[in-house]
Amino acid sequence: MSAAETAGSSDRPAARVVCLDRDGRVLLLHWYDTVGRTDVWEPPGGGIDPGETALEAARRELTEETGLPGSAVQERFVEVARDSTWLGVRYVKTEPFFLATFDEARPEVAPKELTEEERETYRGHTWAEELPDGVEPPELAEVIEKLTR
Repeated sequence: MSAAETAGSSDRPAARVVCLDRDGRVLLLHWYDTVGRTDVWEPPGGGIDPGETALEAARRELTEETGLPGSAVQERFVEVARDSTWLGVRYVKTEPFFLATFDEARPEVAPKELTEEERETYRGHTWAEELPDGVEPPELAEVIEKLTR
């Protein structure tokens, strides 16, 4: 079910992946919320399909949204409380954030299988040295610290 098909709020489970390149830059995908008219920067990730584990979803979503290998996603995760609004739908849930590390600088990102909604809202990506305004979740720096201890 897409955000456009839901009304009010959603608690669909989801998983995200914090990707770090060899120099410690974090991969952030840039989305534009056409309803809220806001820019959002966040790690790759998305909904967990029925019968799928959070790790399986994180690996699948990483490959679909970035073209990077899902096998890079490690089993370790940090649970992050989320309260955000996307396309007029409020999402209140706890999501596992997994870690993926890459031995090269700024690995090539080439989305493979974006949904129609994602194609309409995707604005690109960056390998960020510093987290930009509008990063989701706002405490992403602390999440990265916990994942890399």
